This record gives sequence, C-alpha cells and structure tokens, in this order.
Amino acid sequence: MELKIYQIDAFATKAFEGNPAAVCPLDDWLPTETMQAIAMENNLSETAFFTKTEDSFEIRWFTPAIEVDLCGHATLASAHVLYQHLNYEGKVIRFHSRSGVLEVEKANEGYTLDFPADILNAQPVVSLYEEIIGLRPLEAWRGKDDLMLVLENKQQVLSLTPDFRKMTQIPTRGVIVTAPGDKTDFISRCFFPNAGIDEDPVTGSAHTTMIPFWSKKLNTSILEARQVSSRGGDLKCQMQGSRVKITGSCVTYLKGAIQIG
Repeated sequence: MELKIYQIDAFATKAFEGNPAAVCPLDDWLPTETMQAIAMENNLSETAFFTKTEDSFEIRWFTPAIEVDLCGHATLASAHVLYQHLNYEGKVIRFHSRSGVLEVEKANEGYTLDFPADILNAQPVVSLYEEIIGLRPLEAWRGKDDLMLVLENKQQVLSLTPDFRKMTQIPTRGVIVTAPGDKTDFISRCFFPNAGIDEDPVTGSAHTTMIPFWSKKLNTSILEARQVSSRGGDLKCQMQGSRVKITGSCVTYLKGAIQIG
C-alpha cells in the first residue's frame, strides 16, 4: 500500500523553524497499531492522519510513543496540506477529534485554529517541581492534560535544564513552563517525556492552557506568544469565551509517499 505523506514546518515562516509535523491523508482509517508504527518511523513529535467525511474531516494524532487527544501544530499542518496541496476550497475546515470539533480557517498570515480553552486549577508548589526544573516556580496550575509552571522572567525559562527522569513522575501528558516575554506577551517551553518527547519545538495545544492564564493575568484578550525552543515559533493568540484562537504560518518541507504492507 502506498500513502501520501507531507512534512510541514508549523508555526514557521521558513524551513527549519517551528515544529515539524507529518501529515498522512487517508481514504479509510488504518489500524491504530499501523498508524502508531508510522508515527514511530517518522520520529517527529506528531504525525496526523485524517479522513474525509460528508462535509468535514476526522483527525487523529500520534507521537512516536502514544496517541494524543489534541495537537495544535499537526492540525495547523493538516489544514496547510488541505489548502495548499489537496485543493480544498472551503472557507473553514472542520475536524472531528477526540477533543471535539476543531476548526481552522485561512488568515492574513497563515491559518487560525479554533480550539477549546483549557480549564485551570491552582496547585500547591511542591518540592518535586523545583527538583524537576532547578528553581522554584512562582505558581503551578493543572489543566486537562498538562502541568503549567509559571516563572519570573524569560531568562529563567531559557536557562532551564530539566530532569526528564523525575518529570515522568508527574502523572500528566507534559509540563509547560511559562513567563512574561520581552518582545511578546508571554513565552514558554514545553516538555513531554511521558509522550516520548523531551522538548517539543512549538506546542499549539499547550497554548490552550496558557492563553486563558495570560489573558486574565494581563487583562487582554489579544496576545502574542513565542515558544523559545531551539527552533522557536511565534503564535498570535486570542481568548474568545470558552474557545481560544491561535494563528500561525506553515511551510512545506517534504512531499512524498510511504510504502506499507
């Protein structure tokens, strides 16, 4: 069997920045173990698979180790594939997923994700958090999937050398570390050793957690963010009721085919 595959740099304005995602359009769903094996072979933080329904699409995402409930950058990459390579002409792309209905539409600069906003619960700052990141966070919050630790400034975030072994003791998908930015409203780094990814370059889904926090903290619904990984990526964010909107650009790096079976 031959399948089309695209590798897209998401939240990027040129190749080799942002977060690379593999995208595999399917006529019909493959067995879950086959999709997991493809994601492992790709060895990117995420591989997205989607199928067409009557008036929308179904989408699933896999890290090299597990299937996840929500992924922003691979959804952005999937929309880019539909618009740029598969001649999709609709104004809005509607994806059905394990996290409900997600929408993507063309923006002046790239594409805009419409995702559910996370609900945050304050957590006590325990010693394990300090052991994991090497300094004591100002605040700790728990969202649906991730733990978010708030630091004082950008330099603290940049200088982190986390203990990933200890991080796996936290029963969450991952750990988000965030602080106010200097040229943007906030910055972050995101770590997911429990999902097989020590540090993710740019994590759209983590911003569903950060946007509600920083929108309230800074008293604004419009924010600019940067994930300060080694590749880095910029995100334009908006808080809109129980939803968040995240805008970013994509660049096609690779088009090809894979052989399975």
